[in-house]
Amino acid sequence: MGMMGMLLVGHGSSMPYNKELVETTGKMIAAQNTDFVVKCGFMNMNTPSIRESLESFRHEKIDALVVVPLFLAKGVHIEKDIPAEIGFGEGQKKGTFALNGKSIPLVYAEPIGSDPLLASLMVKNAQKALQSL
Repeated sequence: MGMMGMLLVGHGSSMPYNKELVETTGKMIAAQNTDFVVKCGFMNMNTPSIRESLESFRHEKIDALVVVPLFLAKGVHIEKDIPAEIGFGEGQKKGTFALNGKSIPLVYAEPIGSDPLLASLMVKNAQKALQSL
């Protein structure tokens, strides 16, 4: 595969930190992975919306597009709302995306879930807090 598109999906919030975190994470992913075109989209409150970001991929030179939720666990947004925004039914993980007059694979990734990296991050945050004692 050549270039891949990644739509990083954030929840969205009236507080600025949520959008900043998603956008900063997107920039980090792009910097570390030159074979990904990374864009961010938000469930609510922030722009661009998931649909707007999805649309902006239509003229990119990509061979596949993956939607990656920056969410910890499965919930109504993961199971119902985000799939609906990308034209998927509940439980659907694969589909297609119309791009430059052709059709490319569109896949939907899992949320973060239980991951050893998450455990390490929590320990790092705990140690940082304990250093202030």
